[in-house]
Amino acid sequence: MTTQLAGPATAFLPFNKGDHGAKGNLRNLTGHRTSYLWEEVWQRDSWLEIIGRYLVTRRDDKKKITSIIFPRYHQLDATRKLQAKVLDEGAGGKFLIQHSAGSGKTNSIAWSAHFLADLHDGNNEKLFSTVIVISDRNVIDAQLQDALFDFQRTTGVVATIKSEGASKSGQLAEALAAGKKIIVCTIQTFPFALEEVRRLAATEGKRFAVIADEAHSSQTGEAAAKLKQVLSREELAELGDGGEISTEDMLAAQMAARANDKGITYVAFTATPKAKTLQLFGRPPRPDQPIGDDNLPAPFHVYSMRQAIEEGFILDVLKNYTTYRLAFRLANNGKEWDDKEVERDAALKGVMRWVRLHPYNISQKVQIVVEHFRESVAPLLEGRAKAMVVLGSRLEAVRWQLAIEKYIKSRGYKIGTLVAFSGEVIDNESGPDPFTEASKALNPRLNGRDIRDAFKGDEFQILLVANKFQTGFDQPLLCGMYVDRRLAGIQAVQTLSRLNRAYPGKDTTYVLDFVNSSEEVLAAFKTYYDTAELEGVTDPNLIYDLRAKLDASGHYDEFEVDRVVAVEMNPKAKQGDLIAALEPVVDRLLKRFKQAQEKLQTAQAKDDAKAIEEANGEINALTLFKGDMGAFQRMYSFLSQIFDYGNTAIEKRFMFYRRLIPLLEFGREREGIDLSKVKLTHHSLKDQGKRQLPLGDGEALKLPPLSEAGSGSLHEKEKARLEEIIAKVNDLFEGDLTDDDQLVYVNNVIKGKLLESEELILQASNNTKAQFANSPTLSKEIMNAVMDALAAHTTMSKQAIDSEKVREGLKDVLLGPAQLYEALRDRGVQQG
Repeated sequence: MTTQLAGPATAFLPFNKGDHGAKGNLRNLTGHRTSYLWEEVWQRDSWLEIIGRYLVTRRDDKKKITSIIFPRYHQLDATRKLQAKVLDEGAGGKFLIQHSAGSGKTNSIAWSAHFLADLHDGNNEKLFSTVIVISDRNVIDAQLQDALFDFQRTTGVVATIKSEGASKSGQLAEALAAGKKIIVCTIQTFPFALEEVRRLAATEGKRFAVIADEAHSSQTGEAAAKLKQVLSREELAELGDGGEISTEDMLAAQMAARANDKGITYVAFTATPKAKTLQLFGRPPRPDQPIGDDNLPAPFHVYSMRQAIEEGFILDVLKNYTTYRLAFRLANNGKEWDDKEVERDAALKGVMRWVRLHPYNISQKVQIVVEHFRESVAPLLEGRAKAMVVLGSRLEAVRWQLAIEKYIKSRGYKIGTLVAFSGEVIDNESGPDPFTEASKALNPRLNGRDIRDAFKGDEFQILLVANKFQTGFDQPLLCGMYVDRRLAGIQAVQTLSRLNRAYPGKDTTYVLDFVNSSEEVLAAFKTYYDTAELEGVTDPNLIYDLRAKLDASGHYDEFEVDRVVAVEMNPKAKQGDLIAALEPVVDRLLKRFKQAQEKLQTAQAKDDAKAIEEANGEINALTLFKGDMGAFQRMYSFLSQIFDYGNTAIEKRFMFYRRLIPLLEFGREREGIDLSKVKLTHHSLKDQGKRQLPLGDGEALKLPPLSEAGSGSLHEKEKARLEEIIAKVNDLFEGDLTDDDQLVYVNNVIKGKLLESEELILQASNNTKAQFANSPTLSKEIMNAVMDALAAHTTMSKQAIDSEKVREGLKDVLLGPAQLYEALRDRGVQQG
């Protein structure tokens, strides 16, 4: 179908119902496959409704019509079915609409909002007082806002609540009092908006609809406080490093009032529903029967990733997927290892982080990224193609940006880069001042612009990100992605899907992955290729098991719980009353922890193994107790929205733990790992080959429900000497290392020969590093050193002799990680 005839240039779009999640139409046993077109769509009443309510004209500045928006079949079907079901059931229902990227969700949300706002029941009474639409950013999403305003038939129907602080309450009250049919607010404003509509629903009997998109946004303030009750430890850790949280999580947190919102209808749009989203918003096939493994919640309506790909609305991003295998070896540079035993897990993480941040590791990956971009990505879309580099932390983002800019400048390439992360990063190795997105050292040409806007133009081609823009970021010119962070499950799908946006002439995308296995990524995508399904439902009795475990710890009694709850429920209570109610429990727990620490120190001083074990047991028990209380909070916040416990003892403990946890300042202790003696001796990144990952093959993994939380038990953290840990890491990562992968060739052989040159010592002592880098003598001496090393290191020396590019690379390593310039200046000082 098309809404504009333009001769041979006419663009026709699919208007199909879909065939079991694929493109096309189901077989019709009584007629033609496309008979629905004249039997349903062109039926008199249907056609009149489409013309009267769905068709929207887009106009230019001179009010001339530039295009006409006509609903695609799944948009027509979803919005009509939503209206019919809401009319049938009344207010208070929950709807999950799983529509893929490329489905036109913005228009679907706009149509849904307007139709629900105008919905009247059989008595011709308005069903909803107001429809609230949650936008995804601090600034109202321009595309969504434009759609909502374009779709209104009468001016003044839509209002936006933008401000933060006190004024937002005034704006919202004003909009509700004015009878605005649709109110658009940001995620940040939504907590207040929901609180207000709940009050009106309870006191004035008003009814509301809440529509949320899956888009993502960083969370702060009240929103973050509520989120911490429902997020996993991994999600909380990511949030702490400037991460982004989905509207699904936001909505789940806000719904944790643990009371059915009889007057509020929730509609959640998402392409990749999480298990908890499916349980909260999904609808079982037999709603009159209990939810169970044979009656699992499912999406209300589906337009699958598979259908969107096959119909050409998005691209299959797994067609050109290349993985790299990192191999390295570490040594202690001839120094003695510290005999102190350290926690194995913490040390392994520390070692891997050290390797990831090592200048040589970053420089090698930067070279691969830039050269691949130049050769494979930059020529696409007539030279307008862009790429994204996904990094594991904000600190890595800072180091990578400095390294990539240096590499591009040294090669004289015309490639513009930007780096995006939240907050500020302190990295004394890179500079004395904290780094932010606005830092001149990182984004010197940003000039106060929003990064999204700056990246749209032709000035910048590569965007480096750390916990930002991996999700909810639309840039159709993205054709390449370079991944240097662990991605699992839904995060892999959401991150890599930044590439899938269609654009005229865009038919190729590239993914280079330094970390993840192609098999795991493929499995994650298969879950969302068709309809996302739950593996099972969460056992509601988990909360009782955890309550029994916490009660049995003996760290509090029923009287102490009731004392805190009484203060919480008393509207006249003061902060001092709460402190007085909590203080006996807090004081007791903190003293026990301090005594256990002192006992451990005494036992270690006496080298008493049994006493050390006992003291560690006490410390671990208290740490586990605090962790179990946090697990209880998260589990009850989630499960109470699905199951009606009707149990005041459970609710009381939820209130008690919520107040107690922040006051227990233990459980965060980490032993420092001294890696100052560790040296990287070998390093290799091997291209594992480009692969096409077939989405249609094999079974899709189902989403597991919330599993047993608080099931941890006391165990001694495994200890080992750092030397043993380094040996273990080397075993894991050595792979097929050869002498050609040795940094020794650069650090010892070549650098050692160059340090013997009196002329280089003189030049380094009397010139800046930039001047020294351009010295013809340096290039000549590097060639001499390579020739001298030919006998001992044949392969590497031959490559350097035959290629100026290799010699330039050697110079970069020598002046960078190998610190040749500094060593020559030191040699000059010693000689002077």
